[in-house]
Order: sequence, then structure tokens, then C-alpha cells
Amino acid sequence: MHVVERFAAWAEGYRSIPLRAEVLHHAKRAVIDWYAALLPGAVVAPATLLEIALKDELDKGKARLALGRSATARAAALINGTAAHTVEVDDIFRDGIYHPGAPTISAALALAQANGASGEQFLRAVIVGYEISTRIGAAMGRAHYRYWHNTGTIGVFGACAACSELLGLDAKRFAHALATVTTFAAGLQQAFRMDSMSKPLHAGRAAEAGVTAALAAREGVTGSLDVIEGEAGFGCAMGDNPDWNKLFDSLGKDFHICRMTFKNHGCCGHTFAAIDGALALKARMGVAANDIERVHVGTYKAALEVAGHEQPRTPAQARFSLKYVVATALTHGSVRLAAFEPARIEDRFTRSIMEKISVSIDQELDAAFPQQRAARVSITARGRSEEHLQPTRIGDPDAPLSDAQLGEKYLELAVPVIGDERARQLLGRLWTLEQSKAITE
Repeated sequence: MHVVERFAAWAEGYRSIPLRAEVLHHAKRAVIDWYAALLPGAVVAPATLLEIALKDELDKGKARLALGRSATARAAALINGTAAHTVEVDDIFRDGIYHPGAPTISAALALAQANGASGEQFLRAVIVGYEISTRIGAAMGRAHYRYWHNTGTIGVFGACAACSELLGLDAKRFAHALATVTTFAAGLQQAFRMDSMSKPLHAGRAAEAGVTAALAAREGVTGSLDVIEGEAGFGCAMGDNPDWNKLFDSLGKDFHICRMTFKNHGCCGHTFAAIDGALALKARMGVAANDIERVHVGTYKAALEVAGHEQPRTPAQARFSLKYVVATALTHGSVRLAAFEPARIEDRFTRSIMEKISVSIDQELDAAFPQQRAARVSITARGRSEEHLQPTRIGDPDAPLSDAQLGEKYLELAVPVIGDERARQLLGRLWTLEQSKAITE
């Protein structure tokens, strides 16, 4: 059997297996975190611009945009998927260097709304999308991440698998949906090495591609079943020809959705260990920001490549500037949405701290990437120097946010957009989502 056929056979068989309580709980955590990312992203560009660009596909259909506007399933998947990746607070699967929520949940919700699926059906689809796509992401590894943006390229599999599950495709059609969506995979890292709106569009386009491929397969559209492992297929063309057999060793046993990273900072996840380490060391030393003379951050190569903006001038650049986010953490104590307001970006004191920060690749920490995301931070202040190894990121599976902390994150991000009462009502519904007879919001 080809890779897509093996995944499809597992998904079809999984339908008859009751959802484990732990897996169901983590699926709801993923959906809550997705809403936390979706709502602030829905009221800024590029999502607001997409609503104008795609106006002919809005105000009709049964799917919904973040604030309730009706849309076709494909338009909702595209716009919501883009919105959920815009402000850089969406979830991460560490081993796959991949944000699964934005493409997977956006596509699943759009189709669930369009088809009147129940809450449990929606959550099961999300789980299937996460399990299939995260394994492909982990297999493709660092070789893929050299040029490609995994949330766009791997995200198509999460979106497609979730939609195929919602449509109840048999194994044959499910496999053809995955085969078709493989050739839709796209998203270049160069697209966000300069200031642009392309990065969140990768997630939105992946969500839309997943909806399209699943709907097409339902009607009989076929794909090349060897498109992943073939000699000119996905693995060879976009990676280092990985061992696909390893994908299936733990499928259906070890659920990756239970090992998600939920962001505790509003910026590129590659900077988190440095932020956490700088804050921990500053507190341990008992110094103020104006005491700091020098800061050095040693971390893995990808962090410096992706978050390497030296003099950020826009919110997008600032979110991908390791020096800026460490400096703003040291001067203001946190890196949330306010860190990317124009006045904060141009803050003279923060800029002065940036000038004191140096960075380098730590070979030991780089060798441990992507399974470990660590940073070694040193601070010189008041004439003394200390070093701190931050072995993981707050929010990673080995230092997870509690349910209460996740709820606080959601409320912080949702309340300014939809108000306190509506935000709390939605949160309550999401914690009992499996009891919903039909997804309406």
C-alpha cells in the first residue's frame, strides 16, 4: 500500500473506535487555542483585505468567518486560516516545525458548519488531521524546513485529512484526496524573509486546498497514489527522501495532539526559549533593564535564520527579530500583542537594549533541534555576569500551559475583539464541544 492509502485505511478504521478522554480533551484545547489566534487576526490585514477581495464568495453559504459573516466553505477556510496565523500565537507541533491548528481547524470548522456536523464529529476530524499531518511533518524534518514553510506545505495534509473525515470518505476516496492535496503543497520561507503578508496566507491557502481536495475526491477526482514516496514525489522533491514506514509505528497509539505547544508569547516560536531564558535570568540576578550592560543568546541555527531581523520597523519584522523580542521582554516584562504596536517598536529604551544583544549558533543546541528548542542566555549587569540554559519553551509539552493558563490566554486575545460576555460564553461552549449537536459558531 502507498503512504496515502495507509493513512486512509487508518482513518477509516479509527471511526469505529471511541475517542479517548485524554485525546478529546487535548483536541478541545487545540480548538480553544485556535480561537485565541483567530479572533485578533480576523480584524487586521491580510484577513480584512481578503474579505474585500473575495466579496463575491461571502454573505452566502453556511460556513462562517470569525465574527459571524457567512461564507462558502472554501472562502471561510482561506480567510479564517489566514487570520489564525497572522498574529503569531497559534499552536506548534515541535517535531514537525509546524503550526497545525491554523490550516487544520480552519478547514474542519468551515466544512463542519457547511454540513451541519456535530461537535464530536468536528473534534474527531481535527484529531485525524493532526495525527496524519504531524507525522508527515516530523518525517520531512530539517531538510524540508530549509526552504519550505511547513505550515503551508504540511498544513494541506491536516486540512485535507480533517475534511475527508468530516465527509466520511471511504478509504479509496480518502487516499485520493490526500494524493491530490499533496501536489497543492506550497509555501516558501523566502516569502517572509522580507516584510510581507505572505506567511499567514500559507496557512489559509493550505486550509482551502484541503477543503478543495476532499470535496473533489468525494465526487471521484483521483490523484497519483504514489505522489508522496515516488521517485519524483513529495519526499524526494521537497525533502531528503525520508523513511515513510516510521510514520505508522505509533499511529493511533501515541496521539500527537496531546503533545502540542501552545504559545506564551506573541511572536515567532523560535525566539521563545531566548525570551523565557532572558526573563528567568534577569529575575534570578535581581537586576533592572537599565542595569544591563550586555546580553548574549546562543541558540539553534533556524532561530537565527528565521528571526534574524536586525532593525525591525514593522510588526511583521518585529515578530521575527530575536533581538527585538528579547529586548522588549527585558524592558517591558512580556511579549504579547502590545509589543508590536508602532510606539513600542520604536521605543528608544528598547532599542538601546537591542544594541547590547549579540547572538550566535550554539552547536550543542543546534544538534538537538527540532526535538528540543533551547537557548543559552548570558547577561552582564552591575559588573557581574551570569548564564542560564533554557532547555525548553514555556508552553512546550514538557512545560505545558495549564487549562487555566490557556483560558487566560484566550480571554486576553478574544475579549478585545468580541467582548467579555461573548468571549466567556464561547469558551464555555468550547469546553463542552463534544455535546453540541451541530456546529454553528
